[in-house]
Amino acid sequence: MPEDAQDAGAPAVKQTTFSRHGVVSALLGLICVAAAALLALTWVHHRSDVAERTHQTAAMQAAIDWTGVLINMTKDNVETSLQKLHDGTVGQLNTDFEASVQPYRDVVRTLQSQTTGQIEAVAIENVHHDLDAPPDTSNPPSELPAGMAARTDTVLVVATSVSQNAGGQPQTVRWNLRLDVSDVDGQLLISRLESLR
Repeated sequence: MPEDAQDAGAPAVKQTTFSRHGVVSALLGLICVAAAALLALTWVHHRSDVAERTHQTAAMQAAIDWTGVLINMTKDNVETSLQKLHDGTVGQLNTDFEASVQPYRDVVRTLQSQTTGQIEAVAIENVHHDLDAPPDTSNPPSELPAGMAARTDTVLVVATSVSQNAGGQPQTVRWNLRLDVSDVDGQLLISRLESLR
Protein backbone atom coordinates (compact mmCIF):
# COMPACT_ATOMS: atom_id res chain seq x y z
CA MET A 1 0.00 0.00 0.00
CA PRO A 2 2.69 2.55 0.76
CA GLU A 3 3.94 2.26 -2.84
CA ASP A 4 0.46 2.93 -4.19
CA ALA A 5 0.24 6.02 -2.02
CA GLN A 6 3.53 7.35 -3.40
CA ASP A 7 2.37 6.79 -6.95
CA ALA A 8 -0.89 8.57 -6.30
CA GLY A 9 0.90 11.65 -4.88
CA ALA A 10 3.48 11.94 -7.71
CA PRO A 11 2.63 14.15 -10.67
CA ALA A 12 1.65 12.29 -13.76
CA VAL A 13 4.24 12.30 -16.55
CA LYS A 14 2.70 12.95 -19.94
CA GLN A 15 4.14 10.79 -22.61
CA THR A 16 4.13 12.05 -26.19
CA THR A 17 5.13 9.85 -28.97
CA PHE A 18 5.38 10.56 -32.64
CA SER A 19 4.09 7.99 -34.95
CA ARG A 20 6.26 6.80 -37.78
CA HIS A 21 3.95 8.53 -40.22
CA GLY A 22 4.35 11.83 -38.39
CA VAL A 23 8.16 11.63 -38.47
CA VAL A 24 8.21 10.67 -42.15
CA SER A 25 5.78 13.49 -42.97
CA ALA A 26 7.96 16.02 -41.15
CA LEU A 27 11.07 14.82 -42.97
CA LEU A 28 9.32 14.93 -46.33
CA GLY A 29 8.14 18.46 -45.55
CA LEU A 30 11.71 19.55 -44.81
CA ILE A 31 12.96 17.90 -48.01
CA CYS A 32 10.26 19.68 -50.04
CA VAL A 33 11.18 23.06 -48.53
CA ALA A 34 14.89 22.45 -49.27
CA ALA A 35 14.08 21.34 -52.83
CA ALA A 36 11.94 24.45 -53.42
CA ALA A 37 14.75 26.68 -52.13
CA LEU A 38 17.29 24.91 -54.36
CA LEU A 39 14.98 25.22 -57.35
CA ALA A 40 14.52 28.96 -56.72
CA LEU A 41 18.28 29.47 -56.37
CA THR A 42 18.93 27.53 -59.59
CA TRP A 43 16.31 29.59 -61.45
CA VAL A 44 17.79 32.91 -60.27
CA HIS A 45 21.31 31.77 -61.24
CA HIS A 46 20.05 30.59 -64.65
CA ARG A 47 18.30 33.91 -65.30
CA SER A 48 21.50 35.75 -64.33
CA ASP A 49 23.55 33.60 -66.72
CA VAL A 50 21.06 34.17 -69.54
CA ALA A 51 21.15 37.94 -69.00
CA GLU A 52 24.96 37.89 -68.98
CA ARG A 53 25.17 35.87 -72.20
CA THR A 54 22.58 38.11 -73.86
CA HIS A 55 24.61 41.21 -73.00
CA GLN A 56 27.87 39.63 -74.16
CA THR A 57 26.25 38.63 -77.45
CA ALA A 58 25.06 42.21 -77.97
CA ALA A 59 28.57 43.50 -77.16
CA MET A 60 30.11 41.12 -79.70
CA GLN A 61 27.57 42.20 -82.33
CA ALA A 62 28.40 45.88 -81.68
CA ALA A 63 32.11 45.09 -82.14
CA ILE A 64 31.37 43.15 -85.35
CA ASP A 65 29.28 45.98 -86.79
CA TRP A 66 31.88 48.64 -85.97
CA THR A 67 34.78 46.55 -87.30
CA GLY A 68 32.80 45.73 -90.46
CA VAL A 69 32.59 49.44 -91.28
CA LEU A 70 36.32 49.86 -90.61
CA ILE A 71 37.52 46.96 -92.78
CA ASN A 72 35.19 47.72 -95.69
CA MET A 73 36.18 51.37 -96.10
CA THR A 74 36.77 52.43 -99.73
CA LYS A 75 37.54 55.65 -101.58
CA ASP A 76 33.84 55.99 -102.37
CA ASN A 77 32.54 55.65 -98.79
CA VAL A 78 35.46 56.91 -96.71
CA GLU A 79 33.70 60.00 -95.32
CA THR A 80 30.43 58.29 -94.44
CA SER A 81 32.32 55.31 -93.00
CA LEU A 82 34.48 57.54 -90.82
CA GLN A 83 31.42 59.43 -89.59
CA LYS A 84 29.66 56.17 -88.75
CA LEU A 85 32.76 54.92 -86.91
CA HIS A 86 33.08 58.20 -85.02
CA ASP A 87 29.41 58.10 -84.01
CA GLY A 88 29.96 54.61 -82.59
CA THR A 89 32.73 55.66 -80.19
CA VAL A 90 32.85 57.17 -76.73
CA GLY A 91 35.46 58.53 -74.33
CA GLN A 92 39.08 59.14 -75.31
CA LEU A 93 38.69 57.19 -78.55
CA ASN A 94 35.91 59.58 -79.56
CA THR A 95 37.96 62.62 -78.58
CA ASP A 96 41.11 61.52 -80.47
CA PHE A 97 39.23 59.92 -83.36
CA GLU A 98 40.25 62.38 -86.09
CA ALA A 99 43.94 62.19 -85.24
CA SER A 100 43.95 58.40 -85.08
CA VAL A 101 42.16 57.81 -88.42
CA GLN A 102 43.72 60.65 -90.45
CA PRO A 103 46.56 58.48 -91.81
CA TYR A 104 44.16 55.73 -92.85
CA ARG A 105 41.85 58.23 -94.52
CA ASP A 106 44.78 59.65 -96.51
CA VAL A 107 45.93 56.18 -97.61
CA VAL A 108 42.45 55.19 -98.81
CA ARG A 109 42.11 58.43 -100.81
CA THR A 110 45.61 58.27 -102.28
CA LEU A 111 45.54 54.62 -103.31
CA GLN A 112 42.00 54.80 -104.67
CA SER A 113 41.47 51.35 -103.18
CA GLN A 114 38.41 49.14 -103.23
CA THR A 115 38.26 46.99 -100.10
CA THR A 116 36.23 43.95 -99.18
CA GLY A 117 36.42 42.76 -95.60
CA GLN A 118 35.16 39.77 -93.69
CA ILE A 119 34.93 39.00 -89.96
CA GLU A 120 36.51 35.63 -89.22
CA ALA A 121 36.17 35.29 -85.45
CA VAL A 122 34.87 37.18 -82.44
CA ALA A 123 35.14 36.41 -78.73
CA ILE A 124 34.69 37.98 -75.32
CA GLU A 125 37.99 38.37 -73.50
CA ASN A 126 37.97 37.53 -69.81
CA VAL A 127 41.13 38.07 -67.81
CA HIS A 128 41.23 36.44 -64.39
CA HIS A 129 44.08 37.07 -61.99
CA ASP A 130 42.19 35.51 -59.08
CA LEU A 131 40.70 32.33 -60.51
CA ASP A 132 38.30 31.95 -57.57
CA ALA A 133 36.73 35.38 -58.13
CA PRO A 134 33.96 35.89 -60.70
CA PRO A 135 34.76 38.21 -63.63
CA ASP A 136 34.20 41.87 -62.81
CA THR A 137 32.34 43.45 -65.74
CA SER A 138 30.81 46.26 -63.75
CA ASN A 139 33.82 48.60 -63.73
CA PRO A 140 34.42 50.77 -66.78
CA PRO A 141 38.00 51.09 -68.03
CA SER A 142 40.15 53.96 -66.88
CA GLU A 143 39.62 55.83 -70.18
CA LEU A 144 35.99 56.56 -69.27
CA PRO A 145 34.97 58.79 -66.38
CA ALA A 146 33.59 56.88 -63.41
CA GLY A 147 29.88 56.22 -63.77
CA MET A 148 29.77 57.01 -67.49
CA ALA A 149 29.35 53.38 -68.55
CA ALA A 150 27.17 50.79 -66.83
CA ARG A 151 29.70 48.15 -67.84
CA THR A 152 32.45 47.48 -70.37
CA ASP A 153 33.23 44.20 -72.14
CA THR A 154 36.45 43.53 -74.02
CA VAL A 155 35.89 41.89 -77.41
CA LEU A 156 38.53 40.32 -79.65
CA VAL A 157 37.87 40.47 -83.39
CA VAL A 158 39.83 38.69 -86.12
CA ALA A 159 39.09 39.87 -89.66
CA THR A 160 40.57 39.92 -93.15
CA SER A 161 40.23 42.56 -95.83
CA VAL A 162 41.39 42.47 -99.43
CA SER A 163 42.27 45.83 -100.97
CA GLN A 164 42.40 46.24 -104.74
CA ASN A 165 44.44 49.34 -105.55
CA ALA A 166 44.08 51.12 -108.88
CA GLY A 167 46.50 49.35 -111.23
CA GLY A 168 47.97 47.11 -108.51
CA GLN A 169 47.80 43.59 -107.16
CA PRO A 170 45.23 42.71 -104.48
CA GLN A 171 46.63 43.09 -100.99
CA THR A 172 45.35 41.10 -98.02
CA VAL A 173 45.30 42.78 -94.62
CA ARG A 174 44.78 40.79 -91.42
CA TRP A 175 43.05 42.56 -88.57
CA ASN A 176 43.49 41.42 -84.96
CA LEU A 177 41.65 43.92 -82.81
CA ARG A 178 40.81 44.30 -79.14
CA LEU A 179 37.83 46.59 -78.59
CA ASP A 180 36.25 47.74 -75.37
CA VAL A 181 32.47 47.89 -75.80
CA SER A 182 30.87 50.15 -73.18
CA ASP A 183 27.20 50.31 -72.26
CA VAL A 184 26.47 54.05 -72.09
CA ASP A 185 22.81 54.76 -71.31
CA GLY A 186 21.76 51.50 -72.96
CA GLN A 187 23.79 52.14 -76.12
CA LEU A 188 26.81 49.95 -76.87
CA LEU A 189 29.75 52.12 -78.00
CA ILE A 190 33.42 51.43 -78.68
CA SER A 191 35.54 53.04 -75.96
CA ARG A 192 38.93 51.58 -76.83
CA LEU A 193 40.57 50.21 -79.96
CA GLU A 194 43.82 48.28 -79.89
CA SER A 195 45.55 46.48 -82.75
CA LEU A 196 47.12 43.18 -81.67
CA ARG A 197 50.23 41.85 -83.33
